[in-house]
This record gives sequence, structure tokens and C-alpha cells, in this order.
Amino acid sequence: MPTWSVLLNEANRLGAKNPNAAINYIVSQKRDFLKRLSEKTGRNTILYFSGFLQKQPSNDASINDLDINAFMENIHGLDKNVGLDLILHTPGGDLAATEHIIKYIKTCFHGDIRAIIPQMAMSAGSMMAVSCKSVVMGKQSSLGPFDPQLNGVPCQSAIREFYKAVDDVSKNAASLGLWQAILSKLNPTFLTLCAQADELAEELTEKILADKNIDEATKTKIKMLFAKNENTKTHRRHIDRDQCREAGLDIIDLEDDNDLQDIVLSIHHCCMILAEKTPVIKIVENNIGGCYIRNMAMPSPV
Repeated sequence: MPTWSVLLNEANRLGAKNPNAAINYIVSQKRDFLKRLSEKTGRNTILYFSGFLQKQPSNDASINDLDINAFMENIHGLDKNVGLDLILHTPGGDLAATEHIIKYIKTCFHGDIRAIIPQMAMSAGSMMAVSCKSVVMGKQSSLGPFDPQLNGVPCQSAIREFYKAVDDVSKNAASLGLWQAILSKLNPTFLTLCAQADELAEELTEKILADKNIDEATKTKIKMLFAKNENTKTHRRHIDRDQCREAGLDIIDLEDDNDLQDIVLSIHHCCMILAEKTPVIKIVENNIGGCYIRNMAMPSPV
């Protein structure tokens, strides 16, 4: 199977004569690899790719409520009785939208969903992966913490800081002025919204783990790894497959099957090239030709 550089060099060669030929080549290769993957596994394949690494931060790059339409388009026509391989590359996104998507696809495929992570599925994308029966990961693959964020602020950290302020002031009244200066910068209801977001994330995590055939000790280990930011320290933390396996997730090594590894990485490389060369920011595509693409929103003319 071609590597990223082989695909890119061939696209550049074709593009030197006709720019459209380069894009058509990569699109054709991607479709062929998706079909090959399904033929190999005997399962449906849906690719969910975000170009968040190539583009500026955008809601279009994140998991959002528009994505349910993308999954509806791609699930239509698939045999719901042979399971689904869900290829994920995403920074995460809206928690409520993620909850809806998880419930929808699990209902469609009777819970028989395997996540495949060619590079990274972070935050809510990690939650989608953890909700699957098993997760295929390579040495380079990573999931990420799914503790909730509000306007880029970790909700659990904000709540802990507030209670630290309460404790400090109760022990040392002289610290009141310092904490007033810090807490006065928070918008009204911010801490309440943080608490509610944390409760929602906890509720969804409990639902996801309740569907898995694991004991309470394993559930606790998974929650401590993914849902508690006092352990992960930063929302951008990369959690590799060894950590996922140690926590109790059913992890399949991508390298166990060289053909599978080549196909999966070739699909990913095609998507990365498209995200670099075109306005495409999200691709949701299946193995029978269904495809939903979103382009980067263009700024309105002045």
C-alpha cells in the first residue's frame, strides 16, 4: 500500500498538468481503500475524519449537531447486521451532539461497533471510541481525556479552584482580597454551568460504561483515566493504547494485521492530503459510495 509521501508525490505529479487530476486521484484512492477495508473485514466501514490539524479552529471541524445528518446519509443502505468499523480522527466537540450520535449508531448496528484510530480521537471523539465494543490502535494512535471544557476552561479545575478559595479564606482571612481579584473575573453562573457540564459528562460516561461487559473496578479505572483531569493534568494529553489496555478497554493492535494496517493508514493519508490541498474540513464516508463533506466556512465579504 502507498505511504503518505507516495500518495502525495503522485498527486503532485498529476497536479503539475491538471490540478483537478491530483484531487481526483486522492479521492479515487480513498474510495478504493474504504471498499477494500470492508471487503477484508466483512463489516461496514464509516470514516469520520476532521481536518482540524490542517485548518484553523472551527466548529465545522468539531463534533456537532450537523454530524447526525452525515451519519444518516452514510448509514443508509448499509447492512445493519454485519457490524460497523468506525474510523475516527477528530478533536472532539459538543457533548450533547456526541451523546446523540453514539445512541443513534449503536441502535442502528445493535451495539456491534469497532473504533479504528489511525492517529487520534480526542475529547468527545475519545468518548465515542470508548463507547465501542473494541478499539483498534497502532503504536502512533492516541485517545484523549473527555473531562468537560467550557469556553476552553476545564470545568473540574474551575470547580476545584473555587473550593480551594473557600478553604483558603476560611483558614486565612487575609487571602480574601487575592481570591476576590481572581474570582471576580468569572462571569455570573460560570461555576454553575461548569458543575452542570461535569454532571452531564459523568452521566454520559456512566451510560457508556454500563453497556460494556466489565466489572465495577474496571469502570473506575477507565473513569479515572479519561474523565478525571486531576490525573491527566491537561485536556490535550495523549493516551496511548498501552494505557487504554491497562485501564480495561478491549484494544486490538493495528500491527497484528499488516494488510489491515496498510489499508487504514492509506485511508488516513488520503484524508490528510485532501485537508491540506482543498477547503475540506470534514469527511464522513462509507464503503458503498455514501459521502458527506463539509468545506471550511469562508469569511463573509466586507
